[in-house]
Amino acid sequence: MDPRVREHAEIVVDHSTNVEPGDNVVISAPTVAEDLAVALHEVVGDRGATPIHLASDSRAQRAYLRSVDAGNLVTPTHAKALYEESDVLIRVRAEANAAEQSDVPPEKQAAHAKARQPVQEVALSKRWCLTQFPSQANAQLAGMSTEGYENFVWDAINKDWDAQREHQARMVEVLDPASEVRIKSSDVTDVTMSVDGMKTLNDYAEKNLPGGEVFTAPVPDSVEGEVLFDMPLYHQGREITNAHLVFEGGEVVEHAADKNEDLLTEVLNTDPGARRLGELGIGMNRDIDRFTYNMLFDEKMGDTVHMAIGRAYDECVGEGREANESAVHVDMIVDMAEESFIEVDGEIVQRNGTFRFEDDFEE
Repeated sequence: MDPRVREHAEIVVDHSTNVEPGDNVVISAPTVAEDLAVALHEVVGDRGATPIHLASDSRAQRAYLRSVDAGNLVTPTHAKALYEESDVLIRVRAEANAAEQSDVPPEKQAAHAKARQPVQEVALSKRWCLTQFPSQANAQLAGMSTEGYENFVWDAINKDWDAQREHQARMVEVLDPASEVRIKSSDVTDVTMSVDGMKTLNDYAEKNLPGGEVFTAPVPDSVEGEVLFDMPLYHQGREITNAHLVFEGGEVVEHAADKNEDLLTEVLNTDPGARRLGELGIGMNRDIDRFTYNMLFDEKMGDTVHMAIGRAYDECVGEGREANESAVHVDMIVDMAEESFIEVDGEIVQRNGTFRFEDDFEE
């Protein structure tokens, strides 16, 4: 086994989820990620915890969703019960076919997300980690060789997370006490939002591995302006390109996309909260230096900003503030490398991807 797999597993168990003796651990991983699943079981065993293994197979889920009647999609209470009895949840992503679910109707995917929302809420209350194993299908989706993609994934994951935390903490100091944020990029994107009273979190690979972002929740009804998400979104096995959202009073009132606009429409129609922003995130992991059609990595990429329509994370919502509720949380990315800036309370804090606390920042 590649020694980087064992290192990956140790980071998941010790850094991201802090597995302790006696913990009940659920490890969800597809067959293509068997090496990481094996390594995780070894490390969990070393720590004196008890694992259970779930095979998360895209083909099986596709078969179910295509065959089931949408009206019969109900909350899987047995899955909810399992999570309630668990201390740690570890989910590994890896695809044998990245487009496996591309022929599942979007409205059925949306209904499935709504049915699983109570399970998701329990999962988010636990110590959890979502991570990636470098499969050949994901390498192909990224347009990379298998070896090149393996190097890319483990360079982004097996790193000094204490140093990354310190780097990102400087942006937390800027954003956490802020009232208003403005994002401007190219000729289209110009959006403002209030973050007054919200909390800014430093993602240094505790829940998402890799980490590498600073993120908060906008006040739901405060978002005004328009955004062109100029990096593609790969969602439910289909690519959405140049998603364009117009916000008034916090709500998406117009939308368009060059490709698969119908899928974007279905996501927005999931529930009322799906038309509002639940997250503003700033990518700060410069070991992620290319777009790979994998949001777990792409949203952390340096020189980017991402915004998520749908559910806000409870940890970001300040006392007395409204949390945007939704069954979905869909991130979309804006390239901030050129002709762009982030403005916080009237002061530019990032220009063309460079932060004001970095040596090469230009006023």
